[in-house]
Amino acid sequence: MAGKPLKDDVTDENLAVGPPKRSAGGLPGLLASIPLALGEMGPRRAAGTLLHMNQKDGFDCMSCAWPDPPHRKVAEFCENGAKAVAWEADPLKVPTEFWAGHPVSELKERSEYWLGQQGRLVEPVYKPPNSEHYRPVSWENAFGLIARELHALASPDEATFYTSGRASNEVAFTYQLFARAFGTNNLPDCSNMCHESTGVAMTESIGVGKSAVQYEDFAKADLIIIMGQNPGTNHPRMLTALEEAKEAGASIVAINPLPEAGLINFRNPQRPRGLVGRGTDLADAYLQIRLAGDMALMQAVAKRVFEAEDAAPGSVLAHDFLAEHCIGLEEYRRHLSTLEEADVLAATGLDSAQIDDLARRYLLADRVIITWAMGLTQHTKAVDTIKEIMNVLLLRGNIGRPGAGPCPIRGHSNVQGDRTMGIWERMPRSFMDRLAAEFDFEPPREHGCDAVQSIQGMAAGRIKVLIALGGNLVHAISDTNAAQDAIAATRLSVQISTKLNRSHAYTGAAALILPTLGRSDIDVQKSGVQFVTVEDTVCAVHASQGRVMPVSDKMLSEVAIVSRLARRVLGPEHPIGWEGFEENYDNVREHISRVVGGCADYNAKVRRPGGFVLPHPPRDERRFPTPSGKAVITVNELATIRLPKDRLILQSLRSHDQFNTTTYSLNDRYRGVHKGRNVIFVNPQDLAALHLADGGYVDVHSEAGDGVDRVLRGLRIISYPSARGCAATYFPEANVLVPLAATAQGSNTPVSKAIIVRLEPATAPGPG
Repeated sequence: MAGKPLKDDVTDENLAVGPPKRSAGGLPGLLASIPLALGEMGPRRAAGTLLHMNQKDGFDCMSCAWPDPPHRKVAEFCENGAKAVAWEADPLKVPTEFWAGHPVSELKERSEYWLGQQGRLVEPVYKPPNSEHYRPVSWENAFGLIARELHALASPDEATFYTSGRASNEVAFTYQLFARAFGTNNLPDCSNMCHESTGVAMTESIGVGKSAVQYEDFAKADLIIIMGQNPGTNHPRMLTALEEAKEAGASIVAINPLPEAGLINFRNPQRPRGLVGRGTDLADAYLQIRLAGDMALMQAVAKRVFEAEDAAPGSVLAHDFLAEHCIGLEEYRRHLSTLEEADVLAATGLDSAQIDDLARRYLLADRVIITWAMGLTQHTKAVDTIKEIMNVLLLRGNIGRPGAGPCPIRGHSNVQGDRTMGIWERMPRSFMDRLAAEFDFEPPREHGCDAVQSIQGMAAGRIKVLIALGGNLVHAISDTNAAQDAIAATRLSVQISTKLNRSHAYTGAAALILPTLGRSDIDVQKSGVQFVTVEDTVCAVHASQGRVMPVSDKMLSEVAIVSRLARRVLGPEHPIGWEGFEENYDNVREHISRVVGGCADYNAKVRRPGGFVLPHPPRDERRFPTPSGKAVITVNELATIRLPKDRLILQSLRSHDQFNTTTYSLNDRYRGVHKGRNVIFVNPQDLAALHLADGGYVDVHSEAGDGVDRVLRGLRIISYPSARGCAATYFPEANVLVPLAATAQGSNTPVSKAIIVRLEPATAPGPG
């Protein structure tokens, strides 16, 4: 069974650094996951979770949003999925006496790793104003405290309702309905900090902000271009799909500033050659691009496509497709005619031969998939970068046919489903009209606050209550110190959580923690055992039903918490049937079927084995729901980062034993880091130019130009084969370096992949 909580937090005293790996998966992956799951949960609980994870009659993995294959294996989980379920299904419980022994001032000094190791939250607790301690409180009193604070607001817009991507479709729909019935569109979510740039760009280009490919398309592609992502750590099951694509004849090009083991070689642990052989080499070409250079690269490829068309008129561009389905081609062609190769090379750090090779591969391929993640979405010009990806795909008709299309890879398991269900501060008028008709009330129509705007609103005193359905907002958002101060300025912060995190330490004047069931827990309500639904990264919706007994009967499901809170806040006479939502989730799904586009007959469809796929007009019928009715080839002005002398561009990233802000261990096996996180990866040539040494310690200063000295202290230097001029350190620790106002144009997403920094020798190792 699970071990005892850590008595002392972990430092970097035993930090060990070795060479980075050049292969992912294999026997080391099994040894890193199965024994951990057995040790944390015990054999019985481990079997009850792992063998049902991602199965058609089981529960959806609570970590990444990678889609399930049509034909499932007995073990349909990856190393990090096993770690995620071991973390969530932990039978260890935070005891009542914990709260008296650990004031919030002490919790602030603990690491995310230590907090998560203390066990499951099993009882509601309340921290009164002017108190350092949480104390147990009844559910009735907890809801009463929230209702009192919400009723005291001068306007519903003085509250904000945050959501994590772990939430199910049922609770997401219920939660947004409660917020709008209360009177606000302040519905920030984790999409605001990750793929918001994708949604904005793709919606402008093709009218839909979601992936236009399905799982089966990967094995049908001739070329797969993977940009700004590390699937070996962030969504490891993608490696199986890439292996299948290679075996079917696809070429793969990886574009990323750091060499990532999973993109180099994959040792599939479910195949003999993956355990004892050399595995499968994935990337046929690996372009270590300079941070923020992806837009220039896509423009350079597009220019080469036009040049090829000029050399052989009528044989390169998809003329019929472009004439029938697209606008903006000639303006785009004229714009790219002025693109200077020298600017491209400076922006990308690549040479012309590498770009020529990528363009050649693209021109030889009939079916192309371009896939990306947060390495592209968290830059100042992120929206324009993704629009350039869409341009490249449109030029040769690579959308709306098998084996081709754009495929953004969502990070959290149901972050896309949350948005589909209405978790967005700017839902379209059509959704709001259906919501009004279904529930006979007028929802607010003015746009609400996103995540960054919510923090700014708290800091300014405009937002006085924060309610968070899952997640760890204070540690996930940029400008950590500013976020902490902003939340401290609120009157009440409420966290609906499974385990402790830093958002429980940095609170409003008063604070509540409400313990909830996890994805793996059996959920029994008045009508019987319940299931929920989720949407993956390729628009597939399916059921998820927990398989292990909850560790306490004091926890409530997320649907029950939101439904009871709505009844308490809005009153027992409110016309919406909140009580029925809690009793039977079919009641929620009936409303979803009439409000959410593409979800007609929802209860029937999600009961099919494997669920169903939401409609996607560009993918399904080459119909583009833009204002013009056609896909838009856009003109975007290239802007590159001009680094001052002796400065670097820093990106934040996850370690291998991490999911979002949750830290499973202090190791980053593929990058050769063990027993510590306070490190910075720097190219050896840059170290020499800066007169710094591998193994030394530096303070990292952000240079945002706003006069604020944001600093992350005491990071150990690791000489690492990154792109020249680029460095990397871990998220969320690096968030302290990103100003709250530093966001992507058009999406307001924090620019965590483009931080200009200077490195100064540290006086002492360790963070400060």
